[in-house]
Amino acid sequence: MADFLVIGAGIGGLATAQALLRLGHQVRVYEAAAELREIGAGVVLGANATRALDELGLHAAVRPVGTPLTTVRLLSEHGRILNRANTLPFTERLGYDNLGVLRADLQHALLRALPPSVMHLGRRLARFEQTDTHVTAFFENGEQATAEALIAADGIRSRVRRQLLPTSQPRYAGYTCWRAVVQADIADLPTTGSSETWGRAGRFGLVPVANNRVYWFACLNSSVPNNPTFQAYRVADLQRHFAGFHAPIPQVLAATTDANLLWGDLFDLVPLASLAFGRVLLLGDAGHATTPNLGQGAGMAVEDAAVLARCISNAAADLPTAFKAFDQQRRPRTRRIVQQSRQLGQLAQFTPAWLAPLRNAVLAAVPDWLTARQIAWLYQEL
Repeated sequence: MADFLVIGAGIGGLATAQALLRLGHQVRVYEAAAELREIGAGVVLGANATRALDELGLHAAVRPVGTPLTTVRLLSEHGRILNRANTLPFTERLGYDNLGVLRADLQHALLRALPPSVMHLGRRLARFEQTDTHVTAFFENGEQATAEALIAADGIRSRVRRQLLPTSQPRYAGYTCWRAVVQADIADLPTTGSSETWGRAGRFGLVPVANNRVYWFACLNSSVPNNPTFQAYRVADLQRHFAGFHAPIPQVLAATTDANLLWGDLFDLVPLASLAFGRVLLLGDAGHATTPNLGQGAGMAVEDAAVLARCISNAAADLPTAFKAFDQQRRPRTRRIVQQSRQLGQLAQFTPAWLAPLRNAVLAAVPDWLTARQIAWLYQEL
């Protein structure tokens, strides 16, 4: 039985803690926040992620708080369907659904699965030290903790990664995003699938989540991050931008209040040369943060937890060997996710307005077999 420190209590950290506990190891999770208040609206968990949750014993806890998604639609701003994928054949074959889930509901479900003694809140990591046999974490409040290994699940601005790789910084995607959740009592809102609308002046997505609600997101280009103009945006500003978009997008914005509006720039990480550093491992967004264009950010963190559990089981007590095996298995897949997601975002956001009709024509001509091949790769590998 080994002893692990997990830095960060987001989706990846909580799933990893559960994975390690199920193997009989000791786990302590250290979170910088004084209380867990997940910031965010919704996430999509692909069938690959829900299968990984089942492997971790968490599927039964998460499934009731999600809404099954059986289709993915891409539309023009006038509502013409450019591409449509039926994911039901894939999910039925796998035996797991794609789910639309509120991030807070997902986090609470993962948290409830852990013994309260595992969590240590209000501990912001300052630095760590590693020897051949142990890792010691030092926190800003003066406390320290030592274990046989440290799992960094502290997000895209990971302090662990910053110490290991000072030049690895978040990479701005070139666009910014607003999100919110509304009640699904608006005509024509999707109930069984997600949709994304690509226009000449932005992008708008709709994802059903539990309890008759819909999570939406809207993206606009911004030449610089933290743009003060966009930081000051309210619902009325978005209504002007998306006024020409098809129903029910104007109706969704009309049902959104300024108080419920979340805003943030989008970033990812240039793929790293390694995720394993002796007895320290980078996991989730700390190691391979991606833009959300493929809907795989949360899913990659959950997959990480399941793969790590397998690697540790196979390597017995040799944790550095287990971490190397994890690195060899995960880097090719997460690298491809990061790269393809970034490319998709560039196609959506940076196609000049005069080329948008050509882009849309190409998207409409994508053969079904090619779409199916991409879905199969996303969902079936783990």
